[in-house]
Amino acid sequence: MAFLVAVQGHLHTYRVCDDVWTFILTDAAFKSADIQETLSKMDLNAMVAACYALPVLVSVLTVRFFYVLWHSDQPASRPRTTGLRCLIVLGSGGHTAEMMNIVTTLQKDRFTPRYYVAALTDNMSLQKAQVYEQSLIQSDGMKTAENAHFMQIYRSREVGQSYITSIATTLLATLHAMWLVIRIRPQVIFCNGPGTCFPLCISAFLLKVLGLGWSSIFYIESIARVKKLSLSGLLLYKLRIADQFFVQWPQLQHEYPRACYAGHLM
Repeated sequence: MAFLVAVQGHLHTYRVCDDVWTFILTDAAFKSADIQETLSKMDLNAMVAACYALPVLVSVLTVRFFYVLWHSDQPASRPRTTGLRCLIVLGSGGHTAEMMNIVTTLQKDRFTPRYYVAALTDNMSLQKAQVYEQSLIQSDGMKTAENAHFMQIYRSREVGQSYITSIATTLLATLHAMWLVIRIRPQVIFCNGPGTCFPLCISAFLLKVLGLGWSSIFYIESIARVKKLSLSGLLLYKLRIADQFFVQWPQLQHEYPRACYAGHLM
């Protein structure tokens, strides 16, 4: 008898618990339906707001894009009395020799600090830049040492690399370039043709469009390019990324009229 009472009591308790659980589930279902209805309304409002905001955002970015293009080749409204953060892109082969020849003509107190960037697998270029900066230290004191920084970036494509695998390396190089440009926030960029310069210039241009920084990009085509531009130069010229585009041969300037003939810089 006690066993039956206990069993019945357990079943009664289970029944009570089951009724309570059913009530909880039913109440939760109603609340869930209310929440889903509220969320549906919120989602609908968010979608409507997004539909209105997206064209506005696209319009603003489009206007900003053309504003940047229009003002890219315009000189600064007022001269700066402080130094300009300068990003100098070095490349293997003759690119570094040409760029270092250009760097020697710059006013060191105006273009400072200087950030030298070369490909991750290119150690010779940075060594040449370090030797040059060391020569300035000997003649100008330790002050110059604080104004020179040396950095490396992933290559978009190695020599002989297949175009299929270069897609991933190009994406990696672009992300790395964006990180470097955001970190440095250069006000002036000098480059003369190595493929390393393209993702850096694109990143700097995007920051200008987004209003996060303004970099004046000076592209100097290599003296080895007599009749046609390099791939990097052609892309920067066609996309109007460079603020000033220089060539070293008059016939090249006739072929690309927006370029400026700078004479032989070597």
